Amino acid sequence: MAVETTPRRSKAANDDEPGAGQAKGGKSAARPQFEKKIIALVYDFDGTLSPKPMQEYTFLPKIGEDPKAFWAEANGLAKKHGADGLITYMHLMYKKAKARGVRIDREELVALGRDVELYPGVDDWFDEISEYVRIRAESQGITLRHYLISSGLTEIIEGTRIYPRFHNVFASEYWFDAYDLPYPKRVITDTGKTQYLFRINKGVENLGESINEHMPETERPIPFSNMIYFGDGDTDVPSMAVTRKNGGYAVAVHPPGKHRTKCVDLFKAGRCDFFAPADYRRGSDLFRRTCLLLDRILADIRVQEETWRIRRSTAK
Repeated sequence: MAVETTPRRSKAANDDEPGAGQAKGGKSAARPQFEKKIIALVYDFDGTLSPKPMQEYTFLPKIGEDPKAFWAEANGLAKKHGADGLITYMHLMYKKAKARGVRIDREELVALGRDVELYPGVDDWFDEISEYVRIRAESQGITLRHYLISSGLTEIIEGTRIYPRFHNVFASEYWFDAYDLPYPKRVITDTGKTQYLFRINKGVENLGESINEHMPETERPIPFSNMIYFGDGDTDVPSMAVTRKNGGYAVAVHPPGKHRTKCVDLFKAGRCDFFAPADYRRGSDLFRRTCLLLDRILADIRVQEETWRIRRSTAK
């Protein structure tokens, strides 16, 4: 089993995959279903891998802002002006930093990422879950990838110790040399996250390429049925719904030892397959329930592969 951990944010997911839907001459060719052996685990960040919004560990303390007061002000401004909440907070952070005479460039934001707290077991999760798949992957050629889709800041995420574990990271980002203040280069909203699920599905991970062109299901390198989405609340509902509607799976998490009401609501509404405390250590409910879904995905891959063998043996 191949386990990919190095981010390749500028490449399409299938650029280096043999038989990944490219025929001679560069034309797209349909991939047999049995060849689709890439499993994608897709994560939200704030509240899912980390207990609090990443800005509360880093940027806001740096500029002397109380988190509750800051978010209340940002939400109030967005509501008053009918503005996008994410663009508003991204602008307000740097506006306040400038007012206090604090200059924070891209390198500083990346450095601040080192202070972001993670839930128990996250550091070891990637190796542990990969080992589980490796042991149970009876068929050869299984590849496990980890993706991150977040409305948080790319720059801060790059500074976290788990950044190298993701095959690709899609997050909001600044344009630092556009204006006097850094300008939002990319903003990933709750519904906007679903675009990146389809990018993973179609293997079009280069953000300079459009995903609007129709691609038959047979040509898509990572079926939704090979995906598990991890989230923590209402902001993840669109992604959970899209993943499950297209045959994939979703898992909701909540802070260990704290209220699970939101997760229960998501489960009862059919938004997630399982929910569990955000404890990523081996043996936890989250680990065990994720493994159950992986067992189902691996079984489906084996069934597809065996079906192909039978059809080939009976072809005239």
